[in-house]
Parts: sequence; structure tokens; C-alpha cells
Amino acid sequence: MHARLIRMKEEAASMTVEQHRILMDETAIRRALTRIAHEIVERNKGIDNVLLVGIRTRGIYLAERLAMLIEEIEGKPVEVIDLDITAYRDDRRSAGRSKADSGVRGCGLNVEGRRILLLDDVLYTGRTIRAAMDAVMDCGRPEVIQLAVLVDRGHRELPIRPDFVGKNVPTSRQEEIEVSLAEVDGDDKVTISINLG
Repeated sequence: MHARLIRMKEEAASMTVEQHRILMDETAIRRALTRIAHEIVERNKGIDNVLLVGIRTRGIYLAERLAMLIEEIEGKPVEVIDLDITAYRDDRRSAGRSKADSGVRGCGLNVEGRRILLLDDVLYTGRTIRAAMDAVMDCGRPEVIQLAVLVDRGHRELPIRPDFVGKNVPTSRQEEIEVSLAEVDGDDKVTISINLG
């Protein structure tokens, strides 16, 4: 009986085993963000009228890092704000939360006629980005909305395409991409894992 319990525990443990592989380390993330910063400046012919909008949680830290890199390139700061899109999501509506609880913090910020650059860590189905665009549009009518992501893993459910990508990673739906940033997780890395069970 004891041997059978041990065997059952081992089988259960083997069913949830995941393999992790590091796709990007701290250096690769820094290089990708540096490249994206240069591409943003080039595509927008400078940073006049540009507003970086980081999607919570990790998007805001990527936006802040890009702002520092862009300031090094251009010699002047670029504005950064954070965006909570919870109430705008079509797949995660929280009970009791309204759109007034989400959106661009202090929606008094003027997005009218600005060049908005949305930033997120991973682009997957496109639903997060659609929700972010809805939240921005509730604050006004920007000149243009661009999208920068650290990782594009594919599997879009909506017709959304990033303008700036750190790394394209073709994945299966069973695989997961996890972005860790020092500001939240203690270190910088992007990993891919697959559940073998």
C-alpha cells in the first residue's frame, strides 16, 4: 500500500512537470529595448508629440525604460503614463469594476492629436491591445496609435500587428511565455515553458 502511494505521487508529479528555457536574458532585453528606442525615434522623426503608454503591469516598466533610452538618444524627455485596462477587457471583466476605475490614470491627460505608443510585454491574442486602444480612445482622439512589445508569440484572435518588436517567438498554444522584469520580479529574463503533462 505504501509503495502504491509513493508511485501515485510520482506519477502526479510527472504530469505537471514543465520545461523552462530562457529566450532572453538581461543583456538581450536591454539590446532589444535599445533597438526599439532607435526605431521609435526614426519612425516618428523625433519624439515631439509622442506619449508612451505602458500597459500594466510590465508594460509600464518597459515604457519607463524606453523613455530613458529615448532621452539618451534625443536629449529631451518623453512623457510616460500607465494604463489599467481591466474594465475594458472582454475576457476578464471584474464584478463591480467600471470603466471609470480603469483607463489612463488621470484621464485628464490630453491624448488628442498625440502620437500614442502602447507598450506591453507579450503580444498573444491581441485582446489586451484592443482593450488598451479602447481605453485610450475614451480619453480623446490621438493622431496615431503605435504598438511596441518585447515578445510577439503569435496566435492572434484580432487583426492587431505590432509596429516594434523585441523578439518574435513562434509558439504552440501549450507553451507559455513569461517576462520577468527587475522592477517586479527581481531579475530580467524571458522564458518559455511547456507543460509536459
